This record gives sequence, structure tokens and C-alpha cells, in this order.
Amino acid sequence: MADSNTCVPATPNRGSILITGCSSGIGLGVAQGLAARGYRVFATARKDTDVQRLTGLGLESLRLDLTDSASIRAALAEILRRTGGTLDALFNNGAYGQPGAVEDLRREVLREQFETNLFGTHELTCEVIRIMRRQGYGRIVQNSSILGFISLPFRGAYNASKHALEGLTDTLRLELRGSGIHVSLIEPGPITSRFRANAHGAFRANIDTAASAFAETYRRVEGRLATEGDAQPFTLGPEAVLAKVIHALESPRPRVRYPVTFPTYLFAWLRRLLPARALDALLARVSGRENR
Repeated sequence: MADSNTCVPATPNRGSILITGCSSGIGLGVAQGLAARGYRVFATARKDTDVQRLTGLGLESLRLDLTDSASIRAALAEILRRTGGTLDALFNNGAYGQPGAVEDLRREVLREQFETNLFGTHELTCEVIRIMRRQGYGRIVQNSSILGFISLPFRGAYNASKHALEGLTDTLRLELRGSGIHVSLIEPGPITSRFRANAHGAFRANIDTAASAFAETYRRVEGRLATEGDAQPFTLGPEAVLAKVIHALESPRPRVRYPVTFPTYLFAWLRRLLPARALDALLARVSGRENR
């Protein structure tokens, strides 16, 4: 009997997929779920220790750092060597959140956010498109966010990177019409992961709280980020994202966007319904309650 931590495909030959950001949370959950479903999953992570851990879980894992072009090319070349030059799908999941007021974001901090959340993802996607064009088919699934279509205070870098990802993806989808390559966006909302812990580390490393006009607010922000677990209402597990990814990969007509959690559905509706100032007031209240 297989170890419970080992992913044994239940149905073989569903195709190959490259997933970024698999060290924990959504990436890990989707990688394990797709492997169990019969996909050949290439689960990538930035750190060698995470690659070793993923391999120990029974996943085919490689190092891929989205901030490093050489790492992107090396990982993709190795995947193509193993598959004989093909790749059926890509799930761009790798990202992190940089908290902080817009006026407190140094240029290099904002650039770092975009290097991972947009530029590296864009570079990898373009490389994969060349493969898929040769094949005449493929699926590209981008993991965006509720903050890809609304904005909350003190998340300006992340808001901007996800808004940019959505704009780039919408354009890409139009440009790939008729190519056999389908492009979808996942918009999760609150999902159980290490996102908050990683954001806390980025906040402490890059924001000068003492010199900020928001010093008092930052004390509350840090208290929220330091809280163990995922305290947000309506938080779901990574399996909720997995269900949407499966549909995007397997449906003959995959959807353009896949909302996941209740807040994502709600704010997508409110964004269409409310005037901009009314939506601003609501979002300010949400942020105020969150950082009490």
C-alpha cells in the first residue's frame, strides 16, 4: 500500500503540467491533487530545500526561481528533456505579497514584487507559448487574486502586480484566439496558505514603519500579519482552487475567470453594481475592520 504522503496517479496519461510556487498552500495542494488525478506534475519551487521536500512527497520537482531568467530556462529545458519536448499545461501560481502604503514602497521594493508576480511569470509563459504553438494546443492558467480587480489599502504593490497580471492575461487570451491554446484566470480570495507569514517577512524587511505617516496603522497591520493561521472569514482550503484548475484544464470551453471564495464572487458583483466612491467607502471599512 502506498504511503499516504505519496501522490500515486489514479488515472494515467492526463498530460503534463508545470506548476510554480509549490512549496506550500495553493501550489502544493494543486500539485498533489493533479498528480493524484493522473497528471504528470512538475512541481517547482525557489529553494532547494523545498524541492527536496516535494520530491519526498512523491512529486517530480525542480528548482525554478521566477526572479532568475537562467533558472527559468534551466527548469524548462529539463522538463522538455524528460517529456520529449512537450508540455500540455502551465499553472502560474508563484507569487508573494508585499504589504505597505504606496508612499512607503521604495522603487526597488516595488520592482522586486513585479519581478516575481509579473515579469518572471511573463517570461516563463512566453517560453511555454513557443512550445504550445509547435504542438498546436495547451492550457495556461494564471493564479490571480481578488486583488486583481479590486484594491485594498496597504497592499499597493500586490494590488498593482495582480491588476497587471490580469491585464496582460486578458490581452494574451485575445492574441491566442484560434491557436489551440486556452488561457484562464483563477481569482481565489482567502485560501489557507503561508501567504500571510511570507507577507509579514516582506513587511518587516522592506517597510520603515517608524518613519511613516502610517506608523500607528502599521502596528495594527503587523499584529494582523503576525497572527497564527488564517483568521479571515470565508477562508477555504487549497482544494477549492484545485477544483477550478481542473475545470480550466479539462473543459472543452474553459472559462475566462474562475472566482473561488465568497468574497471574490461578492466583490466582482459589487464592482459592477456600485459607483466608484461607494465601493471605495466599502473597501475602506473592510480594511479598517481588518486592521483594528
